[in-house]
Amino acid sequence: MNRLFAIPAVLGVLGALVVSTEAAESHRSSYYKDGEIHVNVLGTSEGKPITTGHWDFKPSWSRTGDMLVFFRRLKNDPDVGKWKTAICIINVDGTGFHQLTDGTHTDFNQTWTRDGKNTPIWNRKNPRTGGYQVMASKVGGKPGDEIALTSKSHHTWAYTCLIDGRILVGSTPPKLGRGYYLMTPNPAGEPKFEPIACELARKGVLDRVSVSPGEEKVCFEYQKGFKRTVPGRTLYLADFDAKKRTITNAKPFANQENKPVWFAYPRWTRDESAIVYHAGGALYLFTLKDGSTKKVSTANRADYRYPHGEATPK
Repeated sequence: MNRLFAIPAVLGVLGALVVSTEAAESHRSSYYKDGEIHVNVLGTSEGKPITTGHWDFKPSWSRTGDMLVFFRRLKNDPDVGKWKTAICIINVDGTGFHQLTDGTHTDFNQTWTRDGKNTPIWNRKNPRTGGYQVMASKVGGKPGDEIALTSKSHHTWAYTCLIDGRILVGSTPPKLGRGYYLMTPNPAGEPKFEPIACELARKGVLDRVSVSPGEEKVCFEYQKGFKRTVPGRTLYLADFDAKKRTITNAKPFANQENKPVWFAYPRWTRDESAIVYHAGGALYLFTLKDGSTKKVSTANRADYRYPHGEATPK
C-alpha cells in the first residue's frame, strides 16, 4: 500500500498530457491524497479534504451520490494483511461521519450495493486461514451490527455489485473451485455462486474489477500468472454480459508493456465515457471514445490513489 515505483521517466509521456479544466468538468471524483480523502473535479487543484488527521483509504461513492464508504487504518504494519482497520461512512460534504466496525479486524476494499438499498459491503480477513469473507452492514450501523454474507470456510473477495443484487467476487467455493463468480447473497443460508467465463482468467489474475454503471463493460487490473505481484500490471477494458456471465473482448489500455510501476484501481466515471486510475502516485483519465490518456492530478509531489467516480460504486 506504500507509494510504489514512482518512476517519472516511465510516466513522462502520460504526464505531458494534462487535462484542461473544461475537459474535466463533468468528471467529479473522490480519491486518496497523502492519506486524506478529497472530493474534487478531476484536473483541478484540491480544496480542503473531507477527512484529516488519520490514514483513510479507498473511498467508494454511493450510487445515490451522497455518501462515501472508506476504511481508516488504525494499526500499521509492514505486512498490509496485518493492518487493523475500521470501515467508516461520511457524507460527500464532510458531515455525518460514523464508524461501522470496531477496528479490531482487517477489513478492506469496501463498496456499496447498487440495488437501491445502499448497503455497505467489504472483505474481512480470517486470521486463522488468511482468507477473506464478505461482510455487510447498513448506513447508521454500529460496530457489531455487521453480518457475514459468506462463510469463513473458504475464501471470497467482493469486487463490485450489480443492480440485481448480485456481487462479482473471486472465490474458492468447495464444490466449484477457484474462479470468478456472480454471487447472490442469502443471509439466512448459503449464497449462490454462478461462474463467470473469462479467457484471461485461465492465464492470470483479474484484480480490482469494476463493472460500469450500465453493466455492459468492465475494467480491471491484470497480472499474468498466479504468483501475486502488484507493480507491472496491465489495465484492461472488456465487454461484460451479466446474463451470460461472460467477460470478453478484453483490450489493454494502460501499461501494456508491463513496466514496473504501480498501475492500479481503474474506476468508471459517472457517464461511462472514461476510466480514472492511479499510476506512480498520480491520477490519469483514459477516454474511451478517442483512446486518449491525460494526467488529472495537479500536485506533483503528492501521493494520489484510489479514485472513484461520482455516484459510481466500484
